[in-house]
Amino acid sequence: MSKVWFVGAGPGDPDLITVKGRDLIARADAILFAGSLVSEAATRWAKVNCVIADSKGMTLEEIVVWLIAQAQAGKMVIRLQTGDPGLYGALIEMVQPLDVAGIDVGVVPGVSSAMASAAAGVESLTLPEVTQTVILTRIEGRTPMPEGESIEQLAAHHCTLCLFLSITLLKKVQQALLDAGWSPEAPVLVVHKASWPDEEKIIRGTISDIRDRCKQEKINSQAMIIASPTIGARHWPELKKSKLYDARFTHRFRRADKQV
Repeated sequence: MSKVWFVGAGPGDPDLITVKGRDLIARADAILFAGSLVSEAATRWAKVNCVIADSKGMTLEEIVVWLIAQAQAGKMVIRLQTGDPGLYGALIEMVQPLDVAGIDVGVVPGVSSAMASAAAGVESLTLPEVTQTVILTRIEGRTPMPEGESIEQLAAHHCTLCLFLSITLLKKVQQALLDAGWSPEAPVLVVHKASWPDEEKIIRGTISDIRDRCKQEKINSQAMIIASPTIGARHWPELKKSKLYDARFTHRFRRADKQV
């Protein structure tokens, strides 16, 4: 039965695709993968006779035409996207024409580069009594930001910021964080091609020097910027511990030990 599946390929390492995504690839009759961001290795589970095409030179309209043509030919089709399809993936822009064409659609989530970058650096995006909030956003470039969503406004919360599509505007990121009251010495983590075998680069610095460090490493694309009060907590001498695992804390699976 024809259907178009939007599958999150994950951040780069083909093994980080979900089991469901991998199994759909193995069954697919046609796959259109985003070659500028998704490793072709992610198609390695495809059938020998599967039609595989790279969309890196296509416009949105050309992508939609391809998907519709394959689906109308009775094929099970996959649009293989980087990270998660619902996060900066133009998902709805592609789904609307498919709806008009009467083509069934499904979505399989994927691991975001934000999570893969934190994993690469062995960092936690949240910590008890430090921050319990994570903002996934980007700095304004050619695409304007909605009212109330400037980096300065979001950074004023002093929680974790995961900045997509912003590495070429790192100078603006630095200034926005400083304008929001962050210390010039606040730690920043930048991960280039998180999880990509033999291509991942991890750059650590502060707001004041992270741009220079990235320039030294020639990082100018496919990078996640994480600014957070939790960065570097692995080396802190003391941490506020989670109540969930506290022996003095009662929850529905364990009673508190009053002797502790």
